[in-house]
Amino acid sequence: MSTADRPAESASAASDVAAVCRDAEFVRLVATADGDALAATGVLARALAATDRPFQASVVAPTATAERATEADATITLGRDDATVDAAIPSGSQPISEVAFRAAEELGSADAVLALAGATVAAATPSGHLREAAGVERRPGVATPRTDLIEGLAYGTRLHAPFSGDPDDVRTALADCNLMLAAEDADSMDEDERRRLASMIALRTVGADDATQRAAECVEDALFPHAGGPFGTVEGYGDVLDAVAREAPGTGVALALGHDARDAALDAWQTHGERAHQALANATTGRYDGLFVARAGADDLDLPDSASIPVGTAARLCRDFRSPEPVALFVTDGQAAAAAVEDRQLGATMDAAVERVGGRATGTSRHAQAGFETDTASFIEAFREAL
Repeated sequence: MSTADRPAESASAASDVAAVCRDAEFVRLVATADGDALAATGVLARALAATDRPFQASVVAPTATAERATEADATITLGRDDATVDAAIPSGSQPISEVAFRAAEELGSADAVLALAGATVAAATPSGHLREAAGVERRPGVATPRTDLIEGLAYGTRLHAPFSGDPDDVRTALADCNLMLAAEDADSMDEDERRRLASMIALRTVGADDATQRAAECVEDALFPHAGGPFGTVEGYGDVLDAVAREAPGTGVALALGHDARDAALDAWQTHGERAHQALANATTGRYDGLFVARAGADDLDLPDSASIPVGTAARLCRDFRSPEPVALFVTDGQAAAAAVEDRQLGATMDAAVERVGGRATGTSRHAQAGFETDTASFIEAFREAL
Protein backbone atom coordinates (compact mmCIF):
# COMPACT_ATOMS: atom_id res chain seq x y z
CA MET A 1 0.00 0.00 0.00
CA SER A 2 1.35 3.40 -0.95
CA THR A 3 2.50 5.73 1.83
CA ALA A 4 2.12 8.84 -0.32
CA ASP A 5 -0.04 11.63 1.11
CA ARG A 6 0.40 10.22 4.62
CA PRO A 7 2.44 11.82 7.45
CA ALA A 8 4.93 9.35 8.94
CA GLU A 9 3.62 9.79 12.49
CA SER A 10 0.06 9.00 11.37
CA ALA A 11 1.21 5.87 9.54
CA SER A 12 3.07 4.75 12.66
CA ALA A 13 0.03 5.36 14.87
CA ALA A 14 -2.19 3.42 12.47
CA SER A 15 0.18 0.45 12.46
CA ASP A 16 0.44 0.51 16.26
CA VAL A 17 -3.35 0.49 16.59
CA ALA A 18 -3.70 -2.34 14.07
CA ALA A 19 -1.10 -4.41 15.93
CA VAL A 20 -2.89 -3.94 19.25
CA CYS A 21 -6.18 -4.98 17.66
CA ARG A 22 -4.63 -8.15 16.23
CA ASP A 23 -3.03 -9.24 19.49
CA ALA A 24 -5.73 -8.40 22.03
CA GLU A 25 -8.28 -10.85 23.40
CA PHE A 26 -10.75 -8.01 23.86
CA VAL A 27 -10.54 -4.42 22.63
CA ARG A 28 -11.96 -1.40 24.42
CA LEU A 29 -12.43 1.68 22.23
CA VAL A 30 -12.79 4.92 24.19
CA ALA A 31 -13.61 8.04 22.19
CA THR A 32 -13.75 11.62 23.26
CA ALA A 33 -17.08 13.32 22.60
CA ASP A 34 -16.76 14.69 19.06
CA GLY A 35 -17.68 13.52 15.59
CA ASP A 36 -14.15 12.78 14.39
CA ALA A 37 -13.38 10.49 17.34
CA LEU A 38 -16.80 8.85 17.16
CA ALA A 39 -16.35 8.08 13.46
CA ALA A 40 -12.90 6.65 14.21
CA THR A 41 -14.46 4.40 16.83
CA GLY A 42 -17.02 3.17 14.34
CA VAL A 43 -14.37 2.50 11.70
CA LEU A 44 -12.26 0.40 14.08
CA ALA A 45 -15.27 -1.34 15.61
CA ARG A 46 -16.55 -2.41 12.22
CA ALA A 47 -13.10 -3.71 11.28
CA LEU A 48 -12.95 -5.70 14.53
CA ALA A 49 -16.43 -7.10 13.95
CA ALA A 50 -15.42 -8.21 10.46
CA THR A 51 -12.65 -10.32 11.99
CA ASP A 52 -14.83 -11.63 14.88
CA ARG A 53 -12.74 -9.77 17.45
CA PRO A 54 -14.72 -8.93 20.63
CA PHE A 55 -14.82 -5.25 21.51
CA GLN A 56 -16.56 -2.58 23.55
CA ALA A 57 -17.03 0.98 22.33
CA SER A 58 -17.90 4.05 24.36
CA VAL A 59 -17.85 7.84 24.19
CA VAL A 60 -16.74 9.68 27.33
CA ALA A 61 -16.78 13.28 28.46
CA PRO A 62 -13.65 15.27 27.57
CA THR A 63 -12.31 15.27 31.14
CA ALA A 64 -13.09 11.60 31.92
CA THR A 65 -10.39 8.93 32.19
CA ALA A 66 -10.01 5.72 30.20
CA GLU A 67 -9.30 3.07 32.83
CA ARG A 68 -8.33 -0.51 31.97
CA ALA A 69 -11.07 -2.98 32.97
CA THR A 70 -8.94 -6.18 33.14
CA GLU A 71 -5.42 -7.25 32.27
CA ALA A 72 -6.76 -9.14 29.23
CA ASP A 73 -8.20 -5.99 27.73
CA ALA A 74 -6.48 -3.71 25.25
CA THR A 75 -7.64 -0.13 25.50
CA ILE A 76 -7.40 2.28 22.56
CA THR A 77 -8.31 5.92 22.99
CA LEU A 78 -9.55 8.05 20.10
CA GLY A 79 -9.11 11.79 20.36
CA ARG A 80 -6.78 11.90 23.32
CA ASP A 81 -3.24 10.92 24.17
CA ASP A 82 -3.18 8.71 27.26
CA ALA A 83 0.06 7.08 28.41
CA THR A 84 -1.84 4.50 30.48
CA VAL A 85 -3.55 2.80 27.52
CA ASP A 86 -2.27 0.32 24.94
CA ALA A 87 -2.63 2.61 21.92
CA ALA A 88 -3.97 6.07 21.18
CA ILE A 89 -4.93 8.22 18.23
CA PRO A 90 -4.84 11.80 19.52
CA SER A 91 -5.72 14.89 17.54
CA GLY A 92 -2.91 15.71 15.14
CA SER A 93 -1.95 16.51 11.57
CA GLN A 94 -4.55 14.09 10.18
CA PRO A 95 -8.16 13.52 11.25
CA ILE A 96 -8.50 10.86 13.95
CA SER A 97 -10.95 9.03 11.73
CA GLU A 98 -8.45 8.89 8.88
CA VAL A 99 -5.75 7.35 11.07
CA ALA A 100 -8.34 4.82 12.24
CA PHE A 101 -9.18 4.16 8.60
CA ARG A 102 -5.49 3.39 7.89
CA ALA A 103 -5.47 0.96 10.80
CA ALA A 104 -8.70 -0.66 9.61
CA GLU A 105 -7.18 -1.08 6.14
CA GLU A 106 -4.36 -3.07 7.74
CA LEU A 107 -6.97 -5.19 9.52
CA GLY A 108 -8.66 -5.89 6.19
CA SER A 109 -11.94 -3.97 6.39
CA ALA A 110 -12.29 -0.17 6.34
CA ASP A 111 -15.39 2.02 5.93
CA ALA A 112 -14.13 5.02 3.94
CA VAL A 113 -17.42 6.94 3.89
CA LEU A 114 -17.74 6.83 7.69
CA ALA A 115 -14.11 7.90 8.05
CA LEU A 116 -14.56 10.77 5.60
CA ALA A 117 -17.71 11.90 7.41
CA GLY A 118 -15.73 12.12 10.64
CA ALA A 119 -12.88 13.88 8.86
CA THR A 120 -15.23 16.63 7.65
CA VAL A 121 -15.76 17.75 11.26
CA ALA A 122 -12.10 17.40 12.28
CA ALA A 123 -9.62 20.20 12.83
CA ALA A 124 -7.28 18.58 10.29
CA THR A 125 -7.93 18.14 6.56
CA PRO A 126 -8.53 14.66 5.11
CA SER A 127 -6.12 13.38 2.51
CA GLY A 128 -6.73 12.62 -1.14
CA HIS A 129 -6.27 8.94 -0.31
CA LEU A 130 -9.34 8.94 1.94
CA ARG A 131 -11.45 10.97 -0.48
CA GLU A 132 -10.55 8.59 -3.30
CA ALA A 133 -11.31 5.53 -1.17
CA ALA A 134 -14.73 6.93 -0.26
CA GLY A 135 -15.61 7.25 -3.97
CA VAL A 136 -17.94 10.21 -3.52
CA GLU A 137 -18.29 13.33 -5.62
CA ARG A 138 -19.31 16.90 -4.87
CA ARG A 139 -22.60 18.35 -6.00
CA PRO A 140 -24.08 21.87 -5.87
CA GLY A 141 -26.13 22.75 -2.81
CA VAL A 142 -25.67 22.70 0.94
CA ALA A 143 -24.67 19.98 3.40
CA THR A 144 -27.63 18.83 5.50
CA PRO A 145 -28.55 15.41 6.90
CA ARG A 146 -32.23 15.82 6.05
CA THR A 147 -34.04 16.17 2.76
CA ASP A 148 -36.34 18.72 4.43
CA LEU A 149 -34.36 21.91 3.85
CA ILE A 150 -36.21 23.89 6.49
CA GLU A 151 -35.07 21.61 9.30
CA GLY A 152 -31.72 20.92 7.67
CA LEU A 153 -30.80 24.60 7.49
CA ALA A 154 -32.32 25.53 10.85
CA TYR A 155 -30.47 22.95 12.93
CA GLY A 156 -27.27 22.15 11.02
CA THR A 157 -24.08 23.33 12.70
CA ARG A 158 -21.79 23.61 9.69
CA LEU A 159 -22.66 27.31 9.51
CA HIS A 160 -24.29 30.06 11.58
CA ALA A 161 -26.50 32.52 9.73
CA PRO A 162 -29.31 34.90 10.80
CA PHE A 163 -31.85 32.12 10.15
CA SER A 164 -29.97 29.41 12.09
CA GLY A 165 -31.99 27.80 14.86
CA ASP A 166 -35.32 29.20 13.63
CA PRO A 167 -37.38 27.26 11.03
CA ASP A 168 -39.65 30.26 10.37
CA ASP A 169 -36.66 32.40 9.41
CA VAL A 170 -35.47 29.61 7.12
CA ARG A 171 -38.86 29.52 5.40
CA THR A 172 -38.64 33.26 4.79
CA ALA A 173 -35.13 32.99 3.35
CA LEU A 174 -36.15 30.16 1.02
CA ALA A 175 -39.27 32.00 -0.10
CA ASP A 176 -37.20 35.06 -0.95
CA CYS A 177 -35.29 32.90 -3.45
CA ASN A 178 -38.40 31.11 -4.77
CA LEU A 179 -37.14 27.84 -3.31
CA MET A 180 -40.05 26.96 -1.04
CA LEU A 181 -41.46 24.42 -3.49
CA ALA A 182 -38.21 22.46 -3.27
CA ALA A 183 -37.77 22.93 0.48
CA GLU A 184 -39.60 19.78 1.53
CA ASP A 185 -37.45 17.46 -0.57
CA ALA A 186 -33.89 18.58 -1.28
CA ASP A 187 -33.25 15.42 -3.30
CA SER A 188 -35.74 16.57 -5.94
CA MET A 189 -33.99 19.90 -6.56
CA ASP A 190 -32.42 20.43 -9.95
CA GLU A 191 -28.89 21.75 -10.37
CA ASP A 192 -30.00 25.35 -10.87
CA GLU A 193 -32.02 25.26 -7.64
CA ARG A 194 -29.08 23.78 -5.76
CA ARG A 195 -26.80 26.55 -7.01
CA ARG A 196 -29.31 29.24 -6.07
CA LEU A 197 -29.62 27.67 -2.63
CA ALA A 198 -25.83 27.68 -2.13
CA SER A 199 -25.65 31.33 -3.23
CA MET A 200 -28.42 32.32 -0.82
CA ILE A 201 -26.72 30.52 2.08
CA ALA A 202 -23.39 32.19 1.35
CA LEU A 203 -24.88 35.68 1.01
CA ARG A 204 -27.05 35.42 4.13
CA THR A 205 -24.15 34.06 6.19
CA VAL A 206 -21.54 36.58 5.08
CA GLY A 207 -24.01 39.47 4.98
CA ALA A 208 -25.13 39.17 8.62
CA ASP A 209 -24.54 42.33 10.63
CA ASP A 210 -22.20 40.61 13.09
CA ALA A 211 -20.50 38.27 10.60
CA THR A 212 -16.71 38.37 10.36
CA GLN A 213 -14.37 38.03 7.38
CA ARG A 214 -13.64 34.48 8.50
CA ALA A 215 -17.31 33.61 7.94
CA ALA A 216 -16.75 33.85 4.19
CA GLU A 217 -14.14 31.10 4.39
CA CYS A 218 -15.96 28.86 6.87
CA VAL A 219 -19.30 28.85 5.08
CA GLU A 220 -17.60 27.07 2.18
CA ASP A 221 -17.43 23.93 4.37
CA ALA A 222 -21.22 23.71 4.16
CA LEU A 223 -21.49 24.25 0.40
CA PHE A 224 -21.04 21.84 -2.52
CA PRO A 225 -21.03 18.75 -0.29
CA HIS A 226 -20.08 15.20 -1.20
CA ALA A 227 -23.17 13.16 -2.07
CA GLY A 228 -23.45 9.80 -0.33
CA GLY A 229 -23.76 8.06 3.01
CA PRO A 230 -26.84 7.32 5.11
CA PHE A 231 -27.77 11.01 5.47
CA GLY A 232 -27.59 12.08 1.85
CA THR A 233 -24.36 14.05 2.10
CA VAL A 234 -21.07 13.06 3.73
CA GLU A 235 -20.82 16.44 5.42
CA GLY A 236 -24.36 16.09 6.76
CA TYR A 237 -23.37 12.67 8.13
CA GLY A 238 -20.40 14.30 9.86
CA ASP A 239 -22.64 16.98 11.36
CA VAL A 240 -24.90 14.32 12.86
CA LEU A 241 -21.93 12.36 14.22
CA ASP A 242 -20.52 15.44 15.92
CA ALA A 243 -23.85 16.46 17.43
CA VAL A 244 -24.83 13.03 18.68
CA ALA A 245 -21.38 12.37 20.18
CA ARG A 246 -21.88 15.44 22.36
CA GLU A 247 -25.63 15.20 22.95
CA ALA A 248 -26.40 11.46 23.18
CA PRO A 249 -23.21 9.33 23.28
CA GLY A 250 -25.00 5.99 23.50
CA THR A 251 -26.99 6.75 20.37
CA GLY A 252 -23.78 7.98 18.76
CA VAL A 253 -22.04 4.67 19.34
CA ALA A 254 -25.00 2.77 17.91
CA LEU A 255 -24.96 5.00 14.82
CA ALA A 256 -21.21 4.62 14.33
CA LEU A 257 -21.47 0.84 14.62
CA GLY A 258 -24.06 0.78 11.85
CA HIS A 259 -27.12 -0.03 13.94
CA ASP A 260 -30.59 1.37 13.18
CA ALA A 261 -30.25 4.61 15.15
CA ARG A 262 -31.10 7.13 12.43
CA ASP A 263 -34.25 8.62 13.97
CA ALA A 264 -32.77 8.91 17.45
CA ALA A 265 -29.59 10.43 16.01
CA LEU A 266 -31.53 13.04 14.05
CA ASP A 267 -33.53 13.94 17.15
CA ALA A 268 -30.30 14.49 19.09
CA TRP A 269 -28.83 16.45 16.17
CA GLN A 270 -31.86 18.76 16.09
CA THR A 271 -31.77 19.39 19.84
CA HIS A 272 -28.04 20.04 19.75
CA GLY A 273 -28.17 22.40 16.78
CA GLU A 274 -31.13 24.39 18.07
CA ARG A 275 -29.47 24.90 21.47
CA ALA A 276 -26.08 25.82 20.01
CA HIS A 277 -27.50 28.41 17.60
CA GLN A 278 -29.79 29.93 20.21
CA ALA A 279 -26.94 30.09 22.71
CA LEU A 280 -24.78 32.05 20.29
CA ALA A 281 -27.61 34.27 19.04
CA ASN A 282 -28.62 35.24 22.60
CA ALA A 283 -25.16 35.54 24.11
CA THR A 284 -23.72 38.65 25.72
CA THR A 285 -20.35 39.34 24.11
CA GLY A 286 -17.15 41.12 25.00
CA ARG A 287 -14.03 41.79 22.98
CA TYR A 288 -10.50 41.83 24.35
CA ASP A 289 -7.05 41.84 22.81
CA GLY A 290 -6.87 38.45 21.05
CA LEU A 291 -10.02 37.09 22.70
CA PHE A 292 -13.76 37.28 22.00
CA VAL A 293 -16.06 36.11 24.80
CA ALA A 294 -19.69 35.03 24.44
CA ARG A 295 -21.68 34.30 27.58
CA ALA A 296 -25.19 32.86 28.05
CA GLY A 297 -27.03 31.12 30.87
CA ALA A 298 -29.75 28.50 31.00
CA ASP A 299 -32.32 31.15 31.94
CA ASP A 300 -31.48 33.13 28.79
CA LEU A 301 -32.34 30.08 26.66
CA ASP A 302 -35.23 28.64 28.68
CA LEU A 303 -33.26 25.48 29.40
CA PRO A 304 -33.38 23.44 32.62
CA ASP A 305 -29.69 23.92 33.46
CA SER A 306 -26.40 25.11 32.00
CA ALA A 307 -25.27 21.53 31.34
CA SER A 308 -27.82 21.52 28.50
CA ILE A 309 -25.88 24.21 26.62
CA PRO A 310 -23.49 22.73 24.02
CA VAL A 311 -20.55 24.99 24.82
CA GLY A 312 -18.10 23.21 22.50
CA THR A 313 -20.25 23.69 19.42
CA ALA A 314 -21.17 27.23 20.43
CA ALA A 315 -17.50 28.14 20.80
CA ARG A 316 -16.66 26.69 17.38
CA LEU A 317 -19.51 28.55 15.68
CA CYS A 318 -18.50 31.73 17.48
CA ARG A 319 -14.91 31.39 16.29
CA ASP A 320 -15.89 30.69 12.70
CA PHE A 321 -18.74 33.15 12.19
CA ARG A 322 -18.80 35.82 14.91
CA SER A 323 -15.42 36.33 16.56
CA PRO A 324 -13.24 39.18 15.26
CA GLU A 325 -10.41 37.82 17.43
CA PRO A 326 -8.36 34.65 16.88
CA VAL A 327 -9.66 32.97 20.06
CA ALA A 328 -13.34 32.57 20.95
CA LEU A 329 -14.49 31.60 24.45
CA PHE A 330 -18.06 30.54 25.19
CA VAL A 331 -18.97 30.53 28.88
CA THR A 332 -22.00 29.52 30.90
CA ASP A 333 -22.49 28.63 34.55
CA GLY A 334 -19.93 25.99 35.46
CA GLN A 335 -18.62 25.16 32.00
CA ALA A 336 -16.75 26.78 29.14
CA ALA A 337 -15.17 25.97 25.79
CA ALA A 338 -12.61 27.78 23.67
CA ALA A 339 -11.70 27.55 19.99
CA ALA A 340 -8.81 29.15 18.14
CA VAL A 341 -8.21 29.96 14.49
CA GLU A 342 -4.67 28.61 14.71
CA ASP A 343 -2.47 26.75 17.19
CA ARG A 344 -2.61 28.67 20.47
CA GLN A 345 -2.01 25.91 23.05
CA LEU A 346 -5.55 26.27 24.32
CA GLY A 347 -5.34 23.05 26.30
CA ALA A 348 -2.52 24.46 28.42
CA THR A 349 -4.35 27.79 28.70
CA MET A 350 -7.51 26.11 29.96
CA ASP A 351 -5.48 24.02 32.43
CA ALA A 352 -3.95 27.20 33.85
CA ALA A 353 -7.35 28.87 34.13
CA VAL A 354 -8.98 26.04 36.06
CA GLU A 355 -5.91 25.62 38.26
CA ARG A 356 -6.58 29.13 39.49
CA VAL A 357 -10.34 28.87 40.02
CA GLY A 358 -10.84 25.11 40.52
CA GLY A 359 -12.20 22.54 38.11
CA ARG A 360 -11.10 20.17 35.35
CA ALA A 361 -10.00 20.91 31.81
CA THR A 362 -8.84 19.21 28.67
CA GLY A 363 -7.96 20.26 25.16
CA THR A 364 -5.59 20.54 22.26
CA SER A 365 -3.74 23.45 20.70
CA ARG A 366 -6.94 24.74 19.04
CA HIS A 367 -9.82 23.45 21.18
CA ALA A 368 -10.37 23.21 24.92
CA GLN A 369 -13.19 22.64 27.36
CA ALA A 370 -13.56 22.94 31.12
CA GLY A 371 -15.85 22.58 34.08
CA PHE A 372 -15.13 25.16 36.75
CA GLU A 373 -16.12 25.97 40.33
CA THR A 374 -16.50 29.75 40.34
CA ASP A 375 -18.70 32.41 38.78
CA THR A 376 -18.42 33.13 35.06
CA ALA A 377 -16.79 36.56 35.53
CA SER A 378 -13.98 35.07 37.62
CA PHE A 379 -13.43 32.29 35.12
CA ILE A 380 -13.26 34.72 32.20
CA GLU A 381 -10.67 36.76 34.08
CA ALA A 382 -8.63 33.63 34.83
CA PHE A 383 -8.76 32.54 31.18
CA ARG A 384 -7.75 36.00 29.95
CA GLU A 385 -4.72 36.04 32.23
CA ALA A 386 -3.72 32.52 31.20
CA LEU A 387 -4.06 33.35 27.51
